[in-house]
Amino acid sequence: MMRKTSVVLLSAATGAALTLFVTQPRAVLMGSSARAATADTYRQLNLFGDVFERVRSDYVEKPDDSKLVESAISGMLSGLDPHSSYMDAKSFRDMQVQTRGEFGGLGIEVTMEDGLIKVVSPIDDTPASRAGILANDIITQLDDEQVQGLTLNQAVEKMRGPVNTKIKLKIIRKGVDNPIDVTLMRDNIRVRSVRSRVEADDIGYIRITTFNEQTTDGLKKSIADLQNQLGDKMKGYILDLRNNPGGLLEEAVTVSDAFLERGEIVSTRGRNPEETQRRSAHPGDLTKGKPVIVLINGGSASASEIVAGALQDHKRATLVGTRSFGKGSVQTIIPLGSGNGALRLTTARYYTPSGKSIQAKGIVPDIEVLQDVPDELKSRTDTKGEASLRGHLKSDGDEKTGSQSYVPPDAKDDKALKMADDLLHGIKSTESTVSARTAPPSPSDNKTAADKPAAN
Repeated sequence: MMRKTSVVLLSAATGAALTLFVTQPRAVLMGSSARAATADTYRQLNLFGDVFERVRSDYVEKPDDSKLVESAISGMLSGLDPHSSYMDAKSFRDMQVQTRGEFGGLGIEVTMEDGLIKVVSPIDDTPASRAGILANDIITQLDDEQVQGLTLNQAVEKMRGPVNTKIKLKIIRKGVDNPIDVTLMRDNIRVRSVRSRVEADDIGYIRITTFNEQTTDGLKKSIADLQNQLGDKMKGYILDLRNNPGGLLEEAVTVSDAFLERGEIVSTRGRNPEETQRRSAHPGDLTKGKPVIVLINGGSASASEIVAGALQDHKRATLVGTRSFGKGSVQTIIPLGSGNGALRLTTARYYTPSGKSIQAKGIVPDIEVLQDVPDELKSRTDTKGEASLRGHLKSDGDEKTGSQSYVPPDAKDDKALKMADDLLHGIKSTESTVSARTAPPSPSDNKTAADKPAAN
């Protein structure tokens, strides 16, 4: 029986045991050449066994057998490409939390400052906000244990935990003489992957930071809220995907579908032709045909590129910014049983509706806009891109590396955002600046209904 899985893009991905299903039948029909190859493979495995035993018996200190096996698996997978890897049980759990987008916790966005935990912002309607925790509060103790000496991840892990369990925080607040003790009850916290606001009084601005299980619902809510606020004043939408590293394939498909009436969104192609899957849009553009500007940059990767590529190929949106990262592959997570972690394995490449692979190339925006970068940041604001990663999947044609990924912290300095505003207000036209791009597929190519996910 196949495990429940879902296909993911990015460094964190959930996945499918579908590969087991499609590879097993081939063993029955193996020819002589396949048998010879299998025999050679088993000879290599015997070599691995010999090395393993020699290390166990002769290494200067007694090694941990489980660590040796994990290291061997990690080496095998990391040698394939930059996105295939082994996740131990803890890494697998962390990945599931990331893609699920919800966890038992307090509802505080935090950072590390001078060895202490600083509150960036409490999330609305969570235990933290209800208890009156404020931005810039400094957390010094967790359940009477000093925070100093812990890493940020260790501190966050301590604050997370089962719903309806308690944790005590000691807080230092500017302007308050004595530390504040607060006891909080953990609750189910949903990560906000979508934020929105009204821009320039008549534009709906939507920022997606990652593609997790909450993203499509967050997008639908943001669109509805903006429509209620602006009504007939709505000029259009800005969809900001800058520095979004990706996430779940299914969410990339449903986010794209929110802006499209019909047509292919993405196709994934594995090692064998029969593994090709095509995902298509359903009738119902949630934005009611309003103009859309998509902002991308060198940090827009994977699922972000699927959305940008689909909307660009169908001429549903104008892309503004700098060339995207160029990660055109799909990872599948294969659980290895209780306590054994999982494999993250690259199983397919994906293609935009016009049939283009963006692997190691990225998506070129219709209008390139470079930001003014402060001198002290100029050496750190370019993302090298997929093509610069060692062992990346090769692409047909010229590969591209490096693209600006800086986004000014103050919106008034954001030249890409300003360009999007001007386009939606008709102050600037795309006709003289939009680069040539591939036409969308013909209607006859788009009649296939959306394929089902690998597993439900």
